[in-house]
Amino acid sequence: MNGPTEETCDPSIESWVTSAGAADSDFPLQNLPLGVVRDRNAQQSWRIGTAIGDQVLDLSGCSEDDLLHLGADIRAALSQPTLNALMALGSAQVGLLRQRVHALLRDDAAEAVRSRVSRWLIDTGDVEHALPARIGNFTDFFSSIHHATNVVRLRNPDASLPSNFVHAPLGYHGRASSIAISGTPVVRPNGPRRGTGSGVVYAPTERLDFEVELGLFIGTGTALGTPVHVRAARSHLVGVCLLNDWSARDIQSFESQPLGPFLSKSFTTSISPWVVTTQALEPFRVRATGRPEFDAPLPHLFDEEDQARGAWTIVLETSLTSRTMRELEMAPALLSTSDARTLFWTPAQLVAHHTSNGCNLDPADVLGTGTVSGPEANSRACLLEITRGGREPLTLPTGETRAFLKDDDEVTLRAYCSAPGAKRIGFGECRGRVAPARRDL
Repeated sequence: MNGPTEETCDPSIESWVTSAGAADSDFPLQNLPLGVVRDRNAQQSWRIGTAIGDQVLDLSGCSEDDLLHLGADIRAALSQPTLNALMALGSAQVGLLRQRVHALLRDDAAEAVRSRVSRWLIDTGDVEHALPARIGNFTDFFSSIHHATNVVRLRNPDASLPSNFVHAPLGYHGRASSIAISGTPVVRPNGPRRGTGSGVVYAPTERLDFEVELGLFIGTGTALGTPVHVRAARSHLVGVCLLNDWSARDIQSFESQPLGPFLSKSFTTSISPWVVTTQALEPFRVRATGRPEFDAPLPHLFDEEDQARGAWTIVLETSLTSRTMRELEMAPALLSTSDARTLFWTPAQLVAHHTSNGCNLDPADVLGTGTVSGPEANSRACLLEITRGGREPLTLPTGETRAFLKDDDEVTLRAYCSAPGAKRIGFGECRGRVAPARRDL
């Protein structure tokens, strides 16, 4: 790190917003994620904001109040009800905004500045969230060698990894229209699946699953017909959110031969409301641990810097509560703890490969990393792996068992970054509760 990014990540600088200094806060001064919010107690449209401690700062209001001293392009972007225009300006401009917000909130800000900024702070409990952006395209990748290996060995314990996995990232084009903000109910989908014997039925899924992922937001877009080498790919990323790629495993099994997922994935994808910027993640860049035993990647995917520091260490935790657990006011059951550093492919490699055939990426497109599973049993990041395809159900603290999700189960993803010499930052949560299937078809 150097220059302004280093200062905004400096762990020794505190905020005058007291709650931001709490050791377990997801949103210290060093984070400053971006989202779209409104005060539920006020008559207002959606605004762009940032989280700081247990408060949300209305950045649109700060801009209108001439507190940020930014150029016309960023001021115009902050007047919009989504992050699209701001993301389109690119990571450097988002970094400039971050510097100005950091200056307003640091503990040596003038008292007059604090007084003006305070009128734009909202208690987190009074905030409603919308999707951070209008997402035009969603691509879901298959980046974890541990997830890939576990899945193929469910079918055949002696199976080897697909031969194409280690040469280039695998992915499919998902459905952007059904990406939903955290807290949106997840309606159990109907679809075709195997029935008894050799029959096929159209019915609600019996094997509903979660998949723990990161969502990578594109900032500056790319031109149609113009590949982006991995050396330049990172500059097209603007931020990261949590992503739950809900999956209907029985429907997926039926429809994925010979094509890819369709109804089994397109019913809902949940994302968290806050986008953690790439500047905030700079102290947590590390070497990816998933690939060392393999040869170097194809030329368009190889860069020494990306090989050395192209991954992020992001710890992801997944918990579940059943209806009974909530009625008894029991703590959520922790199902999985994994780390994004174990992914086989880096974020820059996903961007580079996506564009390598000339496919263009647009601002606010989302790339899913695929399930972030690690090498240990407790780092398996979906029920398909945790329960070995349903053959080994897990037991909840109430004594209830789960092979796959039941109605009224609620899954919550959380994540944080920590490293020596850096301030811990978090992502908030991505939450979804399963609602019963529609029966009127």
